[in-house]
Amino acid sequence: MKANNLGNKETMAKNIRYYMRLNNINQTEICSTLGFKMPTFSDWVNAKTYPRIDKIELMANYFGIEKADLVEKRSTRNKRIGAKIPVLGRVAAGIPIEAIEEIISEEEIPESMANKGKFFGLQIRGDSMAPRILEGDIVIVKQQEDAESRDLVIALIDGSDATCKRLMKYEEGIRLIPDNPAYEPMYYTNEDIKKLPVKIIGRVVENRQKY
Repeated sequence: MKANNLGNKETMAKNIRYYMRLNNINQTEICSTLGFKMPTFSDWVNAKTYPRIDKIELMANYFGIEKADLVEKRSTRNKRIGAKIPVLGRVAAGIPIEAIEEIISEEEIPESMANKGKFFGLQIRGDSMAPRILEGDIVIVKQQEDAESRDLVIALIDGSDATCKRLMKYEEGIRLIPDNPAYEPMYYTNEDIKKLPVKIIGRVVENRQKY
């Protein structure tokens, strides 16, 4: 195919590597999650071959971006106007996101992302999600009240500050799982979810590490 010329391959490879670095994701993790064969994926990131459109869409959804963010040169994409979102130092129960005053900074997200819903940034405290997400990192969160199993979510538990964990859903309840093995998963029955309560306030779509 003419679309699979070297220029397109190199652009695709650079963009994949960029979003992997941005989200602190390695090849093994993305191949395991999306079901890619490692040699095939290595050819994409080394500009040897060009992925099919369905594979591009899988990667775009995984990174929380548009397909165009992988296909087009980033210098071209960066010229497009982005949207500023607040970065919060904490999120407490009972306070709508829009009403929180503890805004510590701002981050910019692509206009294509901003058009998909409401977003906010949250500064991570603690190391329960290390090594992928570290204390001080900024996660970009899409506001939503539910998520799918294996999604990275922000949850409010029993009126406490928000916590970032991996969600697993079961018929009898949910489990909030840290990436750091030093921490135990937190299990809540359907009754716990109602009584405490346990509330999902958003899904993490991107991690921006700060050094």
